[in-house]
Amino acid sequence: MIVRDALFVGGSWVRPDGDGTIEVSNAATEEVMGSVPDGSPADIDRAVAAARGAFDDWSRASVDERAKAVERFGEALSARVPEVGTLVAQEVGMPITMSTVIQGALPAMVMGSYGPILREVAFEERIGSSVVVREAAGVVAAITPWNYPLHQAVAKVAPAIAAGCTVVLKPSEVAPLSAFVLAEAAEEAGLPPGVLNVVTGRGAGAGETLVGHPDVDVVSFTGSTPAGRRVAALAAQSVKRVSLELGGKSPSVVLDDADLADAVNAAVRQCMLNSGQTCIAWSRLLVPRELHDQAAELAAEVVASYVLGDPLDYATTLGPLATATHRDRVRAAIVAGPNQGARLVAGGAERPAGLDRGWFVSPTIFAGVDNSTALAREEVFGPVLAIIPYDGENDAVRIANDSIYGLSAGVFSADRERALGVARRLRAGMVDVNGGGFNLLAPFGGFKQSGYGRELGRHGLDAYLETKSLQLP
Repeated sequence: MIVRDALFVGGSWVRPDGDGTIEVSNAATEEVMGSVPDGSPADIDRAVAAARGAFDDWSRASVDERAKAVERFGEALSARVPEVGTLVAQEVGMPITMSTVIQGALPAMVMGSYGPILREVAFEERIGSSVVVREAAGVVAAITPWNYPLHQAVAKVAPAIAAGCTVVLKPSEVAPLSAFVLAEAAEEAGLPPGVLNVVTGRGAGAGETLVGHPDVDVVSFTGSTPAGRRVAALAAQSVKRVSLELGGKSPSVVLDDADLADAVNAAVRQCMLNSGQTCIAWSRLLVPRELHDQAAELAAEVVASYVLGDPLDYATTLGPLATATHRDRVRAAIVAGPNQGARLVAGGAERPAGLDRGWFVSPTIFAGVDNSTALAREEVFGPVLAIIPYDGENDAVRIANDSIYGLSAGVFSADRERALGVARRLRAGMVDVNGGGFNLLAPFGGFKQSGYGRELGRHGLDAYLETKSLQLP
């Protein structure tokens, strides 16, 4: 049992206001693996006060001082990579081989990246008779999801403190344990008291109190689109600055000249990453109609190679979903698929054979999906791929863009320039071309109801900076 009974406020570990706790479960065993405080509005008040008290000094710290601080912070996180990888593998279900790299090492790299970024950014410029200054926006409320708990926390905390802001972090109650590691790393890095504060709690209590708090200047939220709408509405009451990274129903477009086997393999594996619990998952695979049946066979072969099991077993390549409630929601979407005219070609809603415990769902492929159906339009957030046929390149672009979401996409073609041409036509914030890899320095965010604002790299600073013009005589 991992029992966390204190909150990180003002640089110290403090007892919560109440005695409520939130149990944290192991996704593979269904057993309780730990607990954290159920933070109250009073706990949020203390944390915001600490952040407000630290803001003036931290925002006036030199660029070099802040750059060195995030670099030390990154080094402290690097030393905890195996611990984080193991924690998140148990909380969320990502296999340890991937969790160590993606959930542990990547956030440490992102934190450290803001040292060099800060030293390259121009915080002042002369425009005619004015000096235009970019300065810290204030106290930040960072509210993060459970699927990539430390990565999404660092994607907010790193640019915020680099910009000179102070932060109150409220992690998801489903996977909160790595947030305590983040706070310990802040201590080890010598971050001044109050610059980072961590309060665990539920969204309806601690989360909403934080968003609506009068001393919070900026809200950064990652989560579902319905929850994002609620956050935006609450923040609007006091006209706070808000950035939202929300849902997706992302397409991968395989053009008729692509290597079909390679493209389908890449698209399926991207969709199934973290058991589909990924906002940028390519959950719609668009293929030429004449290649549709072949693509479906290839996709079924790919998922047949997955090994489902304990995320801590190095042989496992696909783990469980994070909660029983979410597992049931994904199963319901699978059961509804055939009623929408889709053809099940792999997987299904039944519990995978040999796995009597854990919130597992088999990797599932549907073929012949109509883009107007719920299976193609609603975010399942599980290991479920919808294969959609199209007729010609223009039709592919039309279908890809026919969504309320616009977070991510992929394009595959033997002709790089053709792939780039299609990528430029897609209404998505991020488009991978022929399997282009993740770039932690490139802006991360989406169009339409996938949210607004960008995270990571120098663009990630924008949410935490205000612009001021000084008029000179």
